[in-house]
Amino acid sequence: MLTDWLNSAIRPDWPAPHGVHALFTTRVGGESDGPYAGLNLGDHVGDAPAVVAANRELIRASLPAMPVWLEQVHGVDVVDAAAVVEVPKADGAIATQSGVVCAVMTADCLPVLFARDDGSAVGAAHAGWRGLCNGVLEATVARLGEPGRLLAWLGPAIGPTAFEVGDEVRAAFMAHSPEAAAAFKPGVRDGKWWADIYLLARQRLAAAGVTRVFGGDLCTVSDAARFYSYRRDKVTGRMAALIWRD
Repeated sequence: MLTDWLNSAIRPDWPAPHGVHALFTTRVGGESDGPYAGLNLGDHVGDAPAVVAANRELIRASLPAMPVWLEQVHGVDVVDAAAVVEVPKADGAIATQSGVVCAVMTADCLPVLFARDDGSAVGAAHAGWRGLCNGVLEATVARLGEPGRLLAWLGPAIGPTAFEVGDEVRAAFMAHSPEAAAAFKPGVRDGKWWADIYLLARQRLAAAGVTRVFGGDLCTVSDAARFYSYRRDKVTGRMAALIWRD
């Protein structure tokens, strides 16, 4: 079981600095069944609490510590993971201390991992469209500081041929920046658009001064064998993007 989940985990394809480690869990492995079948790490989706706890302990065995879990609320708050005592309502975490594992959970929303190029700081952000639009990536970059020294990796999320949104979503992004128009293509129905969350994230990161951005090519909706997807299944588990430094 341990080998199953670890062998199937996605390792970011980026020039991570020495001492920085990152993983994205898939649904492979674990003890959950039914609609959560596999390595469900979300304790808020209806899965049996004891099973979720067992899944979390399973990944803990390959990490320096239990991940610092967040109660994600599609907001822009970012916490220092080393200072967390109780589960905070937040959608981003940073760490400058060694052995502290930042984590965000997703099942279509975009997970973004960050590392300073000297390995002195890492971070993770949960970017659903609301959090992305309202500035969760910018907030995480601000907490890490020195954006020109940051690397970012865009993990598996709902792809641009699967993410159908309404006029209000496009308008919200356009109100922030007209260049967001490039990330929306007309849908097959009036008032609907296909949104490219990866491009939207790249635009926001570039505007914040982060130009070394990797990943953004894996769609959660189209790969049911590896990924949970809320858009596809509604009742489903959650995966985790994890990052820490030695």
